[in-house]
Amino acid sequence: MIIDIILVVFGFLLLLTGLIGCIVPVLPGPPISYLAIIALHFTSYVDFSLTTLIILAILAITVTVLDYIVPVWGTKKAGGSKWGVWGAAIGLIIGLLFGTLGNFIVPVLAPVIGMIAGPFFGALAGELMYNNLKKQKTPQTNNTSEKEDFNHALKAAFGSFLGFMLGIVMKIAVSLLIAFVFTKEFILAVV
Repeated sequence: MIIDIILVVFGFLLLLTGLIGCIVPVLPGPPISYLAIIALHFTSYVDFSLTTLIILAILAITVTVLDYIVPVWGTKKAGGSKWGVWGAAIGLIIGLLFGTLGNFIVPVLAPVIGMIAGPFFGALAGELMYNNLKKQKTPQTNNTSEKEDFNHALKAAFGSFLGFMLGIVMKIAVSLLIAFVFTKEFILAVV
C-alpha cells in the first residue's frame, strides 16, 4: 500500500517533469511522461495492457526522434544551417528566463512572449553568425549584400523557428495524452 502511494506520487512528478521537458530542450518530455505510466503500471491499482504500453512507448519514442528531425528539416527547407537550430534552442532558454523574470511585470504574457520571441531571435542570430563566418572563410566567393544576408537569415530563422515550435507542440500533445491516460486510469482504479 505504501509502495503504491509512492509510485503514484512519483508518477505524478514524472508527468509534471515530462510536461516541463516538452518545453525545456535538455529534458526528453515524452519519455519521462511515459515513465509515469510504467510507475502506475507497477502499482496494485492499475494493470495496463501490453498493447497500451507498446502504443504509448512508440508514440513517446517517435515524437522524441521527430523532435530532432523536424527543426533540422524546417531549417533546411528554408535554406538554413544547424546554427539556426542551435540558436532557436538557446533562444528558447533565454526567452524562458527573461519571460519568467518579466512575469513579475507582465503576468502570464511575458513567458509566452519569451517562448515565441526567444527561439525566433535565437535562430535569426544563429543564422546571421553563420553567414558572417561563411563570409570570413571565403570572402571572394560571397558577394552578397548585407540585405541579402539578412533576408536569407530571416527566412532560415523562420523555418528553424517553425520546426522548433512544431516539435514542442508534438511533444506536448503526446505528453498530455499520456497524462490523460495516467489520470483516467488512476481515477477509475480508486473510485
